[in-house]
Order: sequence, then structure tokens, then C-alpha cells
Amino acid sequence: MSIATKTGDSGTTALMYNRRVPKNHPRIEACGTIDELNAAVGVGRAAATDEYVREQLLPVQNDLIALMGELATLHEDLARYTKEGFSRVTPEMVTKLDKIVTFVESQRVSFKGWATPGANLSAAMLDLARTICRRAERRVYELQEQRQVENPSILVYLNRLSDALWLLARWSERED
Repeated sequence: MSIATKTGDSGTTALMYNRRVPKNHPRIEACGTIDELNAAVGVGRAAATDEYVREQLLPVQNDLIALMGELATLHEDLARYTKEGFSRVTPEMVTKLDKIVTFVESQRVSFKGWATPGANLSAAMLDLARTICRRAERRVYELQEQRQVENPSILVYLNRLSDALWLLARWSERED
């Protein structure tokens, strides 16, 4: 099967279970932003020279894949999605991020005031990922307002992820 299915040529795209929506649908905007976030986290992981930072980012990327899958599933299909073994965003995923925040803060890595991205490539990429994460958070909030997403853990996860990315960027700046 080719990646070029041509099914989107008319301006629609597929969600899970062959549901189709316009390409500018808010759900697609949210999924696309999560995809962009995952790519930015991947670049941040590739650029990271610190082993601790690299080790934290791959599980985040796996969580983002689960998050994107859940967003790409309409409410009426969520039971099927879960029954088929797909992961949903859980409070335990948030707890993993809380542990990153707690650990990095325990290492006296923090910053008063604004941080200026760009001290090094790793920190700059993590700051870019953080800003994309904040945009994703806004997109998901819009879906929650429209009652298209009901899982409150998704928004909490994105909020906590942006905190963790900010701290990991500051951690990466310590090298300079």
C-alpha cells in the first residue's frame, strides 16, 4: 500500500475507524499540533547532549503518540479504541512528568524571570517544543470547550509537559 492513498485529495482526512472530517477541522488541528510537538521533541532528543534529558524524551514521544491516537478517535469510537488495546492518556502519564519536574527542581535547576532560548541547540529545541506544546494545549482546550474531548488528563498532561520541557531546557543550559 502506498503512502499516497489519494483519499485526502478532496480536502478531507481520516480519523480512526474510517471517520472523515475536513482537513481544517479543530480535531485535525489538534492532532497536527501534537504531531508537530512530537517531531520537535524528537529533534530535542537528537540534539540533547545530556543523557538524563535524552532518557526522558523518548517516553514522552511514546505518550504523545497515544495522545494523538486518542484525539483522532471520536467519542462514540473510544470504547472500541480501548478494547482494541490502544492506550489513552492517564493520570499515571502525568505522574511521570511530575517526577521529571520534581527531580530537575531538586537539582536546583530553575530560573527566575524569563529565559531567552538559544544558549545551546538542545535547550533551544526544548524551548521550541515547549511553545508548540502550549499551542497544542490551546487546541485541545478548544475541543474540550466544544465537548469533543472529554478526557481531562489530556489537558493536564500537556500543561505538565510544557513545564517539564521548560525545566529540561534550563537543565540543558547548565552545560554552557
